[in-house]
Amino acid sequence: TGEGRPAVAATLRALNGALGRSAALWIKESGARNLRHRDFLAPRAALGAIFPDGQVPADVVAGVASLEGPGVLAVQGCQETPAGLVVQVRRPEAFRRLLGFPSGPAPASGAQQGWVMLHCPALRDPAALRPRHLRPLLLADHLAQLLRAQGVSVCLVPALAKEGSQKLLQQLRIDWPSSSGGVALPDVVALKQALGTSPYATGCEEGPGKVALPEDVICKVHLKNFAEQQCLVGYDPNLDVLLVTEEKLRSLAELQQAVLQCTVSYPMALPASCFPDIGSCCNIVHVVSCEEEFQQQQLDLLWRILDPRAHTALQKHLICGPVKVTNPSSPIGADQYFQLRRQQMYEASMMKYGELARDEAWTEVIDTLTVAAIRFEMLSTAHRSQITLDLEDSSISTKGTKSGAFVMYNCARLATLFGTYQQAVEQGTYPPLPPASELKYSCLREEGEWLLLFNYLLPFPEVLQQAAELPAPTKGIRITANTETVCKFLIQLSMDFSSYYNRVHVLGEPFPHLFDQMFARLQLLGAVKDMFHSALATLHLPPLSQI
Repeated sequence: TGEGRPAVAATLRALNGALGRSAALWIKESGARNLRHRDFLAPRAALGAIFPDGQVPADVVAGVASLEGPGVLAVQGCQETPAGLVVQVRRPEAFRRLLGFPSGPAPASGAQQGWVMLHCPALRDPAALRPRHLRPLLLADHLAQLLRAQGVSVCLVPALAKEGSQKLLQQLRIDWPSSSGGVALPDVVALKQALGTSPYATGCEEGPGKVALPEDVICKVHLKNFAEQQCLVGYDPNLDVLLVTEEKLRSLAELQQAVLQCTVSYPMALPASCFPDIGSCCNIVHVVSCEEEFQQQQLDLLWRILDPRAHTALQKHLICGPVKVTNPSSPIGADQYFQLRRQQMYEASMMKYGELARDEAWTEVIDTLTVAAIRFEMLSTAHRSQITLDLEDSSISTKGTKSGAFVMYNCARLATLFGTYQQAVEQGTYPPLPPASELKYSCLREEGEWLLLFNYLLPFPEVLQQAAELPAPTKGIRITANTETVCKFLIQLSMDFSSYYNRVHVLGEPFPHLFDQMFARLQLLGAVKDMFHSALATLHLPPLSQI
């Protein structure tokens, strides 16, 4: 059998190769009903295109049945059915190979995987943050964690200048850099000089006969002329003349400083554009709400005009859809939104746990649950789509299987399980867990156990990698990222784990003949717990030991 940790992609490549095809033909099953009798399927319609008589040659079937190789799941059997060609893998061996490896992200290679700068313009005025600004901010924070897990160096811009503005970000567990000083004056002066010599700028001169510009405006720049002459596509057709102010130049100067810092800090890192799986042609990503998209396109073009170096041509825009707030008595700030959700979480905890929720130890639990509720509310929907925040309906955040609280609750159940087991070991009720290589994985025959391994532990490293991808657009400046992937993964994992845990008694009676199954289940659930922790870390959520 193949060495190393099995992977979905490697197994699918091997299965497609066995049919003489490089194109995707096989599908991985994920539904509980189909997984009872097959793990992979080559659909009948697809087979008909390869084998005109509809029959798969016996030698091809035999080749599929004998598949092996690095990262490839060993095949138990392959047979033709009315649905197509079906494969079932050797499940005990799959458990053994997977549970012998860490369940976190695949270790990044030793070489730096490039750098990406994430620019979140909403932070230029932190005091005016509203819920719609939180969406790009939380998305950028999550994306930064995902990229770092893949070995990419990340620069976050703009740095926060005021200490007070960090309070809300700290409450939301957003890890954002701060700065004690402002932008260096020479950088702004250099941009002004570039304006003075640009053929697209007018009104910079002084003297009689010149039309007076507003007091804070330095000059006018003809963005539309520049975009047309450079044959740039994807920009708003209404972009025309921009009134350039000192504030806009300071914003550009800070971006330039950040690019310089990235290139100096990571001189050996190849541009992220060299890594199509991670940051294809996306060194600089502006993460903005749809309401601020127009203004950011203006700054994008102004930067290209004033600094024609290669990095400004690598600017891309990741746009967040609108955030609709229902039932607001008045416009609500981001801090008010946080406090409202925290109060709702506190009240929900009081209803469930009574006076226990007043304990000081619960303050941190409620704070973490609040952050989880907000992050899942903001990030579990595709970033291009609208999200709706119902401020009066607390059940969206505090109850139900799609809330962050539900995910944290199931993570805490695992902590309780292992805490209980450890206490029983110390009391002599159970023996310690043997090494993974000595466990009998053939004891894992329950449907939910294979679901947890095949749908979650197996694809988890690939899920994190796909969530960090920033594929270049075929044309234009907008990019799409799969930033909802981790939240959706955790929600589905929590539902399947909860169903299994409610059905199966993991810590059974302390009889020696039951230990083999208990140990195998603990090894499986230990890997699930580690996977929860790794996924939550990309959301800056610490695991809870109690709820």
